[in-house]
Amino acid sequence: MKKRTLVLGASLKPSRYSNIAIKRLRDSGIETVAIGLQKGSVADVTIETENVFFEDVDTVTLYLNPERQKLYYDYIIGLQPRRVIFNPGTENTEFIKLLKENSIESEVACTLVLLSTKQY
Repeated sequence: MKKRTLVLGASLKPSRYSNIAIKRLRDSGIETVAIGLQKGSVADVTIETENVFFEDVDTVTLYLNPERQKLYYDYIIGLQPRRVIFNPGTENTEFIKLLKENSIESEVACTLVLLSTKQY
């Protein structure tokens, strides 16, 4: 199993990309945790509504617009993931700079594409 991924901005709605990403991550055998606005579950992943300190997070994949990301800057940096993926519509130069200053990689990409092309 690959290292743990945090889906931030997770949705219970099946049509949302974050929901699809959770399912595809799990189908790929990737341990997945999630935080969203509503508590519930997608596949076998429980969506938390609070900033849980998940250990050993390798990747954070963002499904929040840049303005909403500001609430999570310190939280994400505190997790010390290897990388943060900025999915389409989440690009944020301010946060990318902060990540770099904290030795965290950032990638502007689509998690679904990375998974489907085996580049995740």
